[in-house]
Amino acid sequence: MKQPSIAPDTSQANTATFRFDLIAGLTAAAVILPKAMAYASVAGLPVAVGLYTAFIPMIIYALLGSSRVLSVSSTTTLGILAGTQLALVVPDGDPAKLMTAVATLTGLVGMMLMAASLLRLGFVANFISSPVLTGFKAGIGLVIVLDQLPKLLGVHIAKQGFFRDLFSVMHHIPETSLITLALATATLVVLIGMERLWPHSPAPLVAVGGGIVVSWFLGLDARGVSTVGLIPQGLPSLTLPDLTLIEQLVPGALGIALMSFTESIAAARAFAKTAEPTINANRELIALGVANLGGALTGAMPAGGGTSQTAVVRSTGGKSQKASLVTASVALATMLLIAPLLGYLPHATLAAVVIVYSIGLIEPAEFMAIRRVRTMEFRWALVACIGVLIFGTLKGIIVAIIVSVIGLASQAANPRVYVIGRKRGTNMLRPLLPEHPDDETLDGLLIVRPEGRIFFVNAQYIAEQIHALITQYQPRVLTLDMSRVQDIEYSALKILMEREQCATQSGYTLWLAGLNPGVLEVVRSSGLAERLGRERMLFNASAAMERFQMLRANAADTEAEWKP
Repeated sequence: MKQPSIAPDTSQANTATFRFDLIAGLTAAAVILPKAMAYASVAGLPVAVGLYTAFIPMIIYALLGSSRVLSVSSTTTLGILAGTQLALVVPDGDPAKLMTAVATLTGLVGMMLMAASLLRLGFVANFISSPVLTGFKAGIGLVIVLDQLPKLLGVHIAKQGFFRDLFSVMHHIPETSLITLALATATLVVLIGMERLWPHSPAPLVAVGGGIVVSWFLGLDARGVSTVGLIPQGLPSLTLPDLTLIEQLVPGALGIALMSFTESIAAARAFAKTAEPTINANRELIALGVANLGGALTGAMPAGGGTSQTAVVRSTGGKSQKASLVTASVALATMLLIAPLLGYLPHATLAAVVIVYSIGLIEPAEFMAIRRVRTMEFRWALVACIGVLIFGTLKGIIVAIIVSVIGLASQAANPRVYVIGRKRGTNMLRPLLPEHPDDETLDGLLIVRPEGRIFFVNAQYIAEQIHALITQYQPRVLTLDMSRVQDIEYSALKILMEREQCATQSGYTLWLAGLNPGVLEVVRSSGLAERLGRERMLFNASAAMERFQMLRANAADTEAEWKP
């Protein structure tokens, strides 16, 4: 008798999963919310904006995003970029104007991300190379640390650029408030100590909570220690953008949108497990875009996914976006219940939190790793870093993009061109390199292999390289091994046809080998294939070598001068 099948009980599995998400969400809240408030202060905004950013944007992304664990709120990079842009349009720092400006900026970021999704621009996540991004973030880290130093010391400086600010801070050191410095030092000790002993710990919560208690108990506000001040209790109010600010904010919004997406997609991919759905770049764009649009109406600053906060969710067992919904619920509870207590929070405590969690943007080991692999890319990283320090954070993005494009163009314009030989005693062909001094070539046959797409940028360079090799080897047959060429553009094809015409006059014959279907179609359409004939278009470089040997052997048998 057939036994009835028993349906798997998913309720227990769902309960266990939610338990993991609940723990991860609560733990993440203890880390994310204090940091979000600190990042709002980096942007020159009220700390309540950090809570707003960890509320609506986080909920919207949790419902729309393709990542199971990406945590979306404010980040260090977005905070400093937003602050730079807001300072340009609201130089007097008026709170009401700032809230209107940040609503406009965040809304623009959201619209740009959504437009990028509609245009299928998800590939822009790879537009800034990794070394350049390393340099850019290092520059951002240095700017943020210097920006927070006056708060640690209890002094005020007029911001005039990184190097001027550095000298200004040094000039104001004698005016340091010792009680502010002591509080900041204690906060730094707590944060660094807890992070070393307990990675991904609720150290920011302990630091912020401790700062509030000490400030209230000792009356630090009355002793000259700067505090956050009154924070409105309750839900964020509806904030409408100011359309007159759009023209001023568009350039900055574009840079912030790029960094929001770049950081988010990198974090999402870094923490995605093999069994989880693939991260969809265009879906990420729409999710982040809607999250920012929703945040714009509720007082949030530009939002994006953060690596450190996502690491907390994953390391504490988070399984789904329910963890983010739990974190957002804690943000809501904080706004409704304990917002007044946050008013006691010293700015020095927030500055210490910002510095500890921004210093990780500066990665000397990564710079050294880049230098070991490629010196040129190490230089690009340095240029990107210095660009941020000299020109500022927003213009630094432009510098980073320009450096990436120059690096790409440099690689495309100078492709490798190899002479191909045969490993002695085998049929294996490979580039002639100093590491293989015993590799052999056939006298009279020169096989040259260019690599990559051949187009107007590099066609002349490749032609010059090949001409130099012809002068050096004086071959009777030049075989271009095109097996590593995925495409050939008209300008390059024209040069190739001109070379073929003058080959006979120069005393050698041109053969082509290893053409892929796309390149072969171009060669046929141009009429070059007809001129060469099937005898001079070979399947691969090995076939060219065999044909050359056969022609030479036939000529030797007939004791005649052979023509390849």
